Amino acid sequence: MNQLLVGKFITRKRKEKNLTQEQLAEKIGVSNKTISKWETGVSQS
Repeated sequence: MNQLLVGKFITRKRKEKNLTQEQLAEKIGVSNKTISKWETGVSQS
């Protein structure tokens, strides 16, 4: 799956819920840096 498309999807859904990266990270138990990496497509699978 294209990481950039996944990142854009995560960003869009997060913003629809009016969540910051930090708030989303807290809800799912990861760091806000992880969310940032996911959203920019930097994360490695």
